[in-house]
Amino acid sequence: MASASATLLKSSPVLDKCEWVKGQTLRQPLVRCNPSSASALTIKAASYADELVKTAKTVASPGRGILAMDESNATCGKRLASIGLENTEANRQAYRTLLVTVPGLGEYISGAILFEETLYQSTVDGRKIVDVLVDQNIVPGIKVDKGLVPLAGSNDESWCQGLDGLASRSAAYYQQGARFAKWRTVVSIPNGPSALAVKEAAWGLARYAAISQENGLVPIVEPEILLDGEHGIDRTFEVAQKVWSEVFFYLAENNVLLEGILLKPSMVTPGAESKDKATPLQVADYTLKLLHRRIPPAVPGIMFLSGGQSEVEATLNLNAMNQSPNPWHVSFSYARALQNTCLKTWGGLPENVKAAQDALLFRAKSNSLAQLGKYTAEGESEEATRGMFVKGYSY
Repeated sequence: MASASATLLKSSPVLDKCEWVKGQTLRQPLVRCNPSSASALTIKAASYADELVKTAKTVASPGRGILAMDESNATCGKRLASIGLENTEANRQAYRTLLVTVPGLGEYISGAILFEETLYQSTVDGRKIVDVLVDQNIVPGIKVDKGLVPLAGSNDESWCQGLDGLASRSAAYYQQGARFAKWRTVVSIPNGPSALAVKEAAWGLARYAAISQENGLVPIVEPEILLDGEHGIDRTFEVAQKVWSEVFFYLAENNVLLEGILLKPSMVTPGAESKDKATPLQVADYTLKLLHRRIPPAVPGIMFLSGGQSEVEATLNLNAMNQSPNPWHVSFSYARALQNTCLKTWGGLPENVKAAQDALLFRAKSNSLAQLGKYTAEGESEEATRGMFVKGYSY
């Protein structure tokens, strides 16, 4: 494990201060610690190391991916409003019950990210949601960040809060049955991105990852490159390289066990307002090139977010990335790209529950096939081809 981190530090170039984005400056190379220092290469994951590796491998198992159902109550309310439902706990409970009780879901879904309310919630018939997931052979996870807030001194950018009290919250989540965690921060290309914002994002993710591992939770590391902007795919690639360089530098600095993490990156795509569109083959080519340049093979799973793509787009792009062998489990951690048709089909009506669950199972199976490189887009509905981009939020 130590040798893997040593290789990472030696192979990752120390960027010159002028090598940044749009005139921004990077930290002085002097800030880099001496790679030969033994303390910088020590990996610690407390007494949970074996369990963390096992959990990460379970989530990153062949033909399976993650159902992201960790929308905050406010965001869940927006989803419910789109089908004419009031944002009440009873309605949120009914929808979450629908999701976790899909028969056979565990064949295609290995983990489910929950919001705190859901982790402690029961289904409408009184079973603990955590127990329902475990019975489905799905690992329960938990969103632990406290959301984005303005970053002072930046170009109208944000940082993610939630480190205060994270250790005690993580210990409580573990006791409740969670075995992995998620922390999302974002980088905006139209806003720079500034070196300050990228450094803050990388440092916050690394501290979160270290704290999670010390409390038994596999951290999902998610620096999302927002889809906003008119930029082309090359610009996205350029920025993503810088971001991932910072992220892995600080993961090493914080002694994070790479075999016990999962990544949730954006695919490399043009900006949502770009005139140039990318084919699945182009997205796969750029994204895999980024992974090979920046991600050590010690990392067990790359669980992509859908980034505001339509359900079909997200699945096609994932399928294209799995047409050749990868050192990692290249899979999915989708929210709307799994739930959109399911939610619309349900419409809040009890008589539509089975049809809605069938829609979710179809999407889960489609992405399972994409993870295996065997998806054909057969039988897709018109709803599944509609884009879901929302400015500033492309999860």
